[in-house]
Amino acid sequence: MSNSLHSRGTFRPAVARRRQCAQNPRLPRTDSNLRCFVTRADQTSNPASSSATIPSLDAARAWLKERRIEDIECLVPDLAGVARGKMMPVEKFLTGPIMAMPGSIFTQTIAGDWPRDDESFQSDQADRDILLEPDLNTLRVVPWEDDPTAQIIHDARNADGGPVEIAPRQVLRRILDIYERRGWRPVVAPELEFYLVRPNKDPDYPLEPPTGRSGRPEAARQSYSIAAINEFDDLFDDIYDFSEQQNLEIDTLIHEEGAAQMEINLRHGDPLALADQVFLFKRTIREAALRHDMYATFMAKPMSGEPGSAMHIHQSVNDAATGRNIFTDADGEPTAAFFAFIGGSQRFLPAVASILAPYVNSYRRLQRRSSAPVNTDWGYDNRTVGLRVPNSAPEARRIENRIPSSDANPYLAIAASLACGYLGMLGDIAPAEPVSGGANLDEIDLPRGLLEAVALLEGCEELVDIFGPRFVGTYRAVKQAEFETFMQVISPWEREYLLLNV
Repeated sequence: MSNSLHSRGTFRPAVARRRQCAQNPRLPRTDSNLRCFVTRADQTSNPASSSATIPSLDAARAWLKERRIEDIECLVPDLAGVARGKMMPVEKFLTGPIMAMPGSIFTQTIAGDWPRDDESFQSDQADRDILLEPDLNTLRVVPWEDDPTAQIIHDARNADGGPVEIAPRQVLRRILDIYERRGWRPVVAPELEFYLVRPNKDPDYPLEPPTGRSGRPEAARQSYSIAAINEFDDLFDDIYDFSEQQNLEIDTLIHEEGAAQMEINLRHGDPLALADQVFLFKRTIREAALRHDMYATFMAKPMSGEPGSAMHIHQSVNDAATGRNIFTDADGEPTAAFFAFIGGSQRFLPAVASILAPYVNSYRRLQRRSSAPVNTDWGYDNRTVGLRVPNSAPEARRIENRIPSSDANPYLAIAASLACGYLGMLGDIAPAEPVSGGANLDEIDLPRGLLEAVALLEGCEELVDIFGPRFVGTYRAVKQAEFETFMQVISPWEREYLLLNV
């Protein structure tokens, strides 16, 4: 199969590989000097996909029966990427797989509140139901449950059968549809950073790194350290086992710059399938961490003095008919579409900052002289820019968007990133010159806060048109309501510097 991103091997910690080999004698044992990297034949030839194809409810019934599943979690991601839904016995699901839930689940803030009505946002005063229709191809087991349990992601539909415009999965589908009408097929590969922290039951206290097998928490930068990963071997063993049981394909695992900060890279593939995987991965990593008396957090900036966490998105576009990467011509050179994608990203990414950095905390990550970008500069193999072009073979030419933070909803972040590139190709927008030196030393050119960011989104006609006014109005209202909730909290900074000085 032709793809525009690299086909890469799967990294698995040695302890996890050894245990798997012990449980399954058919798996070959690797040489002790090669245990760090294991290439699996079933993953190098095909890109990431959602899961095994389940074409009908009868096939789902057989799948559930074979695994002796008793209960099923019926899930739908909300605007924050939180799993909403219902849990029910399998038999009830099979007799009526389409379920009803209040449509207000898509207008709820992260704090559990709802925004006030205004000119561009009107809530449904009757709080009527929407219909949730299961995507059978997302059926998976829930490996951390004691009883045999499955999970399935749903699409949201109105009573007339039409899609709910503000549902994140539908927002991403809307963007993919405009690509399809041009004969294009995007390919993405997310990289997800997160922190492991000690359990924190009182939010007034700062977070701290957890204690690994050595009995000591991390105190120094441990970028790419294998020993630092080995501190949490048992946890990563569970993450890999849970992932394999759900057909979630991890490409690589590394230790990032921060104390107990990790990064998991997913294999490239269809944007909707990869968004589903990020949605499920977050849940999986949190559940695995709880088993080891830790929290896994995807906050953009969980600890002062530590780097923030990102969700980098590698992007390329294939010709739907030929499967060829449209960023590369027949001679292996970059195309006009490649440069226009960069140009559109440079012009429009600031206007989708509220989607890529969706909370007040997200903007604490965007700091000068840090590992985060502060503008939409681009460059070749330059990690200080917002738009990096990694070294690759011509057929794997791609653009890495380094602006999104790990707290972003994966469906919306991927949709927003692809929308900016699409607008660039549609308008043949020329990019600025590439940057070869440090690009994060100058003033911050991205929005500095949530209110500024949502104002840019609502004021951009091209993006309102591409996402639809209902989604933009709803998203803006939810983010403004979240900001007002934040403003009700008095911070330690205020007590430190204002209490006795003003």
